[in-house]
Amino acid sequence: MKLMIASDLHGSAYYTHQLLDAWDREGAPRLFLLGDILYHGPRNDLPEGYAPKEVLAMLNKRRDRIFCVRGNCDGEVDQMVLDFPIMADYAVLTEGERLIYATHGHVYNTAHLPPLQPGDILLHGHTHVPAWQAFGEGNLYLNPGSVSLPKENSPHSYLTLEGGKFLWKELDGTVYHELNI
Repeated sequence: MKLMIASDLHGSAYYTHQLLDAWDREGAPRLFLLGDILYHGPRNDLPEGYAPKEVLAMLNKRRDRIFCVRGNCDGEVDQMVLDFPIMADYAVLTEGERLIYATHGHVYNTAHLPPLQPGDILLHGHTHVPAWQAFGEGNLYLNPGSVSLPKENSPHSYLTLEGGKFLWKELDGTVYHELNI
């Protein structure tokens, strides 16, 4: 099954609309959001098209196909308006024989690892910078970057996962990195 993975929407209706258009193009049955859905956070400038009410309306229409983990900018008040759960700190996925530990990145990250086994994958957003780095005993750290507030001159981006292949893509669908696991 193809999975689309994105992070750090930060309340931007402008970029959320582009992400949902990309999701439609991708034809992925599910969208996995790695947190920071509605609020921009005190360290970030307002993203283009900041309109959290529009973002929640767009996402709620697709609630049965979205799953999510909590970011540092997500709170209980956000859960009150979103019709899909966002308060889990992490999710565990599998891809073949590998475990994927998916989280936002503000608690668990490469400096503070979750309970990983050799070969497991740490997937998180939070930094707003795409990443594909090996570490430990055959482990990987992967990051889709940010949909609305990319940093370090990275593109507005997301990931897809299908058949053991991760693809990093700009919102227009242009692939800029791929990784077979």
